[in-house]
Amino acid sequence: MRSSYKTEDVTILLKDITGLVEPQPAEQREKKIQAGVHYCEMLPLEYAPSAPYMQAYQAALAEYAQPTAEAIALLAEQILQEKGPDVVLVSLARAGIPAGILIKRYLQRRYGLSVDHYAISIIRGRGIDKNAMKYLLQQYGPEQLQFIDGWTGKGAILRELKQDLQAFPGVSDRLAVIADPAAITDLCGTYLDLLIPNSCLNSTVSGLISRTFLREDMIGPQDFHGAVYYEELEQEDVSYAFIEAIESCFPAQVTAQKPEKPAQTGFSQVQEIAAAYGISDMNLIKPGIGETTRVLLRRVPWKVLIRKDAQKSAMIQHILRLAEEKHVPVEYYPLRNYKTCGLIRSCSDV
Repeated sequence: MRSSYKTEDVTILLKDITGLVEPQPAEQREKKIQAGVHYCEMLPLEYAPSAPYMQAYQAALAEYAQPTAEAIALLAEQILQEKGPDVVLVSLARAGIPAGILIKRYLQRRYGLSVDHYAISIIRGRGIDKNAMKYLLQQYGPEQLQFIDGWTGKGAILRELKQDLQAFPGVSDRLAVIADPAAITDLCGTYLDLLIPNSCLNSTVSGLISRTFLREDMIGPQDFHGAVYYEELEQEDVSYAFIEAIESCFPAQVTAQKPEKPAQTGFSQVQEIAAAYGISDMNLIKPGIGETTRVLLRRVPWKVLIRKDAQKSAMIQHILRLAEEKHVPVEYYPLRNYKTCGLIRSCSDV
């Protein structure tokens, strides 16, 4: 799979389907998704962000590179303690890839370890890429594999992972994430709804690869899941600028303790929001900074909910900027685990 990442940073186990799939605008995709077409059978149009939005991204990066780096360092230490130096990092494409690269680089810098790092696809409702798993298990022991993602929303991907890995004995289903506001894993750098700056952008901070794709007319029974390379966005690519900004903030020594897990999961809050707004489909509720950003970038948003005390936080300024650009109303809501929540417009209103 072609990407703008260096091969020494990550091996991407995906099939390159560049030029074979026509990306579709958000409104068109949203109608199809809500009519029952699986999101993995289509690709969204991706575009160069506006200048004001990139200013908001750069401000977020300057402000939150340090806490992101500290969370990654703490997470890397936990992974090393649990898995040992023979660990193999397996990032969930695509949001997990920058996290995996940074964990790999931290272990190299701090301990001189050169750990292997792969990226594979997992798709909600369709499962993990079984061919990629078979490939990994031909090279490594099942106990070596450690799955990595950027953050948690409601926990759908972790549930998918737990279910799918039952077919691969000895492979741990403990997911390592930088931020876990959903409070569903005990392997994380923080439980805060932290702005991880790479959540602000799509492919331009993710090696110029698309989200992963699975459709049987294009992905054969022996193939890896697919993705496309957005060559037309090469001038906008900030994938390594992001990685280097975070890496420059790695602490010389980790002094923070493993964070204490919140008593309440994020999903209970999602159920409350569903009741308050009359939403029957939980998939239309996307809690957390990262997920709200995704709603605004590639879905058809209905509303953005924010916690009142977060209004002036630099963490959500890019969200407020996107909401303004797309004329999406912003409302206050007493969120607990999260700072923001994106609500997707029902297809009947699209």
